[in-house]
Amino acid sequence: MYRPLVAAAAGVALLAACASKETAKTDSTKVAQNGSAAGANAYDPATRTATVHAKDFAYVSAPDTLPAGWTTFHFVNDGQTLHHMQIVRLDSGKTAADFSAAMSKGPPPAWVVFKGGPNAPNPGAFSHGAVNLEPGNYVMLCFVDIPDHVAHVAKGMIRPFTVVASSAAGAEPASDATIALSDYTFTVTGLKAGSHTFKVTNNGPQPHEVEIVRFAPGKSMKDLAAWAATFQGPPPGDAIGGVVILMSGGSATFTADLTPGNYGLLCFVPDAKDGKPHMQHGMAKEFKVD
Repeated sequence: MYRPLVAAAAGVALLAACASKETAKTDSTKVAQNGSAAGANAYDPATRTATVHAKDFAYVSAPDTLPAGWTTFHFVNDGQTLHHMQIVRLDSGKTAADFSAAMSKGPPPAWVVFKGGPNAPNPGAFSHGAVNLEPGNYVMLCFVDIPDHVAHVAKGMIRPFTVVASSAAGAEPASDATIALSDYTFTVTGLKAGSHTFKVTNNGPQPHEVEIVRFAPGKSMKDLAAWAATFQGPPPGDAIGGVVILMSGGSATFTADLTPGNYGLLCFVPDAKDGKPHMQHGMAKEFKVD
């Protein structure tokens, strides 16, 4: 559901090459993935949940300031195409303006840290992802580049926010399933029917992500690859969510409701050596939920 351009999520190299996501049909049977959230532009300190609403092509509401520690992002896609929420920490006192300038010049400097965030749900749906936030300056942005192969961040889909020190760090969300990312495989536990919280850890030297796709009946990874070559016709599955780019050693969590059917785990981050998406290096895994 992405189309690599040149090399993106680790710099302009990674920005230009990050994945393109096409519009997918919402599956009305997945109640846990659909609907919109009440309390837009909200942060609930009791549950440490921040609600973010996105459209084509902006984050229209999101908290401007958050306390440090584990924070769950309830990401609502109000747009007509796929969007995700990549969280980037800006170290050394750098700002969103510094980030934009750096991304226009080449590979990202060391002060740019990709922290994950909720990966793409279908239009009209939502996804959940939790990230451990340290104090500092951040941006949320979208690398999706459909319908014209221009990354949404270049259309203004970027929003700064600040994380301030807090005496209540919050606990990491309890997980009952795991996904370990490496070059170039997924090692998983807990892929079964029901609602699950997945802990995602990047054990590889390169940045990685995970997106879960639920295939339409009779469709498979082969159909997804063929469709991604042209983006003609309806996509062969639904975007469920996951975790956007994590750097080596990084971790985050996300929740997903897996209903019976055939699924795929995918990483579209461009390879550091040849620029090809990791999916083409074998980082794609099919599984079935009974």
